[in-house]
Amino acid sequence: MGMHVFRLPDVGEGIAEAEIVAWHVNVGESVKEDQPLIDVMTEKATVEIGAPVSGKVVERKGEAGDRVPVGTELVVIATDGEARGQTTTPVARSSSPARGQADRSPRPLAAPAVRTRAAALGIDLVTIDGTGPGGRVQHEDLDAILLSRAVPMDSRRNAVEEIRVIGLRRQIAEAMQDAKRRIPHFSYVEEVDVSALEELRRDLNARAGEDAAKLTLLPFLIRGIVKAIPEHPGVNAHFDDAAGIIRRHAAVHMGVATQTRRGLLVPVIRNVEARDLHDIAAEIRRLSDLARAGKASREELTGSTITVSSLGPLGGIAATPIVKPPEVAIIGVNRIVERPVVRDGQIVIRKMMNLSSSFDHRVVDGFDGASFIQTVKGYLETPARLFMEL
Repeated sequence: MGMHVFRLPDVGEGIAEAEIVAWHVNVGESVKEDQPLIDVMTEKATVEIGAPVSGKVVERKGEAGDRVPVGTELVVIATDGEARGQTTTPVARSSSPARGQADRSPRPLAAPAVRTRAAALGIDLVTIDGTGPGGRVQHEDLDAILLSRAVPMDSRRNAVEEIRVIGLRRQIAEAMQDAKRRIPHFSYVEEVDVSALEELRRDLNARAGEDAAKLTLLPFLIRGIVKAIPEHPGVNAHFDDAAGIIRRHAAVHMGVATQTRRGLLVPVIRNVEARDLHDIAAEIRRLSDLARAGKASREELTGSTITVSSLGPLGGIAATPIVKPPEVAIIGVNRIVERPVVRDGQIVIRKMMNLSSSFDHRVVDGFDGASFIQTVKGYLETPARLFMEL
């Protein structure tokens, strides 16, 4: 019998460490070669690593949430053959809800976050009939289990659930903390009359073919930002605060903040200045679907030069969005509401919406940030200007 020592492999160029997201084996269990062994998360992706050999797990090191350097010993597997060193080509796959493994393993289908939560709650996924595609166990299935448990009311009232901040949630927390620590924010809120824009949007959707992407307000806002940037180039920039250099970009790579089950992600529409409204709408939908499915690539999630954020139907009256470094500006969309306003001395009902923006005050002065939003407002309130040549 030999002992195979399995170490954390280099799961991507430039990756020095990874975070353990979930274990798929326990000490004492037998594993087969290529059977899912562990999920790890880097700043680029979540990766599933398969067992390099068949045998029995005799030692396992590290728990979910631990960060370990490449080369760290993770598992010792007893094999029938002679002792072997670290395998140099372990099986690693980017994690996504679409991967199907029912034909390779009886392990229930579930995302790494679901497995981690189920383990923390003491729920065996094997006992659950998943309601997701292909029987995949989802968070809703775990919620149903919790609701079905008969717990005395006093226990429910006094119970405290501890949730360890790991994985993508920890990355988001650290990024937001870093942004607020490094960037002196200032926020500016302006109301916009989008009555004419909404009429145009409905008309364009009615005239579009069945294959055309549905136009929401976001493509118009993005188009307005693109039109305004030549007058205010300082907002489409990166600030390298370590080097003391501001890099103004000619191309507009628009980040679109997208809420997913795992947390907030920001997919990027490349060269949005070269796209028309329907192309922008189609790209928003494509990237948002990939982000929510956990399939967006690193290239699709990095490189934005300015970001828009929308709370959708929640909207609210105003917000104070956080600038994502090294960018210097972010524009938030609030809810559209009908309310009375004064026009030419008359009270009329108009569709009104607030734009909530934040800027890096080290780079963008208050006057410049407000002027930029006023320019965007002008394009949205007179939407015909959106279609004039830049």
